[in-house]
Amino acid sequence: MKILLTICICCILFTGCKSQNKKTVSNKNQDNNTLLWEVSGNGLNKPSYIFGTFHLMCKDDINISEQLKRSLAASDEIYMEMDMDDPSTMLSGLLYMNMKNGKKLKDLYTEEEYKRIEGYFTDSLSMPMMMFQGVKPYFLVAMLYPKMMKCKTPSGVEEVLMNLAKENKKEIKGLETIQFQASVFDSIPYEWQAKELLKNIDSFPKYKKEFDTMMLEYKNQQLSAMEKLLAKSEVGSDKKYQEILLTKRNINWVNQLKTLMKNKSLFVAVGAGHLVGENGVLNLLKKQGYTVQPLLNK
Repeated sequence: MKILLTICICCILFTGCKSQNKKTVSNKNQDNNTLLWEVSGNGLNKPSYIFGTFHLMCKDDINISEQLKRSLAASDEIYMEMDMDDPSTMLSGLLYMNMKNGKKLKDLYTEEEYKRIEGYFTDSLSMPMMMFQGVKPYFLVAMLYPKMMKCKTPSGVEEVLMNLAKENKKEIKGLETIQFQASVFDSIPYEWQAKELLKNIDSFPKYKKEFDTMMLEYKNQQLSAMEKLLAKSEVGSDKKYQEILLTKRNINWVNQLKTLMKNKSLFVAVGAGHLVGENGVLNLLKKQGYTVQPLLNK
């Protein structure tokens, strides 16, 4: 589940407006339970905005508030985890799906374990396993999530934001390249990824319940509750992989934002899992001396 809140490569593979007056944009929220935040102070000429996304949702569950629209329209540039409006991103992603050194899924499992996975993909997902022999196991974990959803054609918050950016004639830029995001998966042992895939299949009802809870908390913008759920999820139990997927990337993004925000107003949309916690983007920005305030997003 955490993967859908922290990294967006999987959602890609499977799935002119003048600035307005600041007062019309920055309506503050009464508490920290919101997905939309304003960053100001520390020498910034203009405020910037941070928004937490969920990489795979049903379209009917996606709510884009008027304040979010105003924040995006008032920004000079839009940044996502990757340059989502570049057609080459999808094509490049397909090139980086496979494991290195010719590694195959059969190499990572016993014969009995592999048959369980093969049977699940064939019977439950209607996908022949031969298509995915070289694919990194964590990519396959992400392929299980549409099965947890009520709608047949899942979308994502990023897709809606891309349409808004197009309406406002704004180009989307990326904090990372797809090559880097793919390399993140190479930094986590394939054997560990393989165990996670098998665990998700064997305990599918449990993970579906966890997914439903996380989705509800996201829709209700309950960041504190989401943080607790993320801490209990599959990656949260292994701190070294949490550092690879979250902490190091958050630090890198904040270092970039310090330069990018100096003279421009940015609208930054990243997985909601990156916002929360001691090493989350919001807290890291506060540590750098910025004023980070919750905005009303309903």
